[in-house]
Amino acid sequence: MGTITTRDGVELYYKDWGPRTGQPIVFSHGWPLNADSWESQMLFLAAQGYRCIAHDRRGHGRSSQPWDGNDMDHYADDLAQLMDHLDLKHAVLLGFSTGGGEVARYIGRHGSKRVAKAGLISSVPPQMLQTPANPGGLPMKVFDDIRAASLADRSQFYLTLAGGPFYGFNRPGAKVSQGLINAWWAQGMQAGHKNTYDCIKAFSETDFSEDLKKFTIPTLIVHGDDDQIVPIDASGRAAAKLVKHATLLVYAGAPHGLTDTHKDRLNADLLAFIKG
Repeated sequence: MGTITTRDGVELYYKDWGPRTGQPIVFSHGWPLNADSWESQMLFLAAQGYRCIAHDRRGHGRSSQPWDGNDMDHYADDLAQLMDHLDLKHAVLLGFSTGGGEVARYIGRHGSKRVAKAGLISSVPPQMLQTPANPGGLPMKVFDDIRAASLADRSQFYLTLAGGPFYGFNRPGAKVSQGLINAWWAQGMQAGHKNTYDCIKAFSETDFSEDLKKFTIPTLIVHGDDDQIVPIDASGRAAAKLVKHATLLVYAGAPHGLTDTHKDRLNADLLAFIKG
């Protein structure tokens, strides 16, 4: 575990697991979580000999909470500074949900000179918001409602989100894990209120289409077809059409939070992709 300070004075926390000689895998987390949300994948892949690195995005987890800069350009530049600081080469970038946008914008702004492969897991690109150019997206009211719920009672909203659509616990017959709900809530409440509020605009309104077109590396896209948070048609399936070397894996019946609910299958698929 360690920290770096970005060019604009933000302290970023990161964890660095596994052998330092292993091929690096860099994980970007979802909203409003932190690096801990990747622990199932990091533990598994580090045990396979890979160097697994995950940072808490600015404003989230154990990183500092700047008032400004809570946008995709800053997120991508922070990731670039972390990779430069650690001098990572031939890295695999994996982004979950909002983290998929961070990975896309990183490649769009910084290229893939340090990157061998990329994975977009339940990710927001190309764009979540419904626009004339993106009719399959979600209407602005969805995100306005998230903002309103965050302001009204952020703590209860996080419990409701984790206890319902995020993990598919609102589906008939779902096996509910109170532990997962509690962990999600704890990570969310560790993040800055202003940072998570601003991030709603960043993950919903940013158009990553041009970033995805710049991908020149093998890319794995994994999405559940019962994702109630980031619907697959406007995200995973649309992204697969824009990335030249993409492989799309659709998990039947899987929710948004498949990194936990389908962790064994995802871990096996990630390992096969990284080795392949």
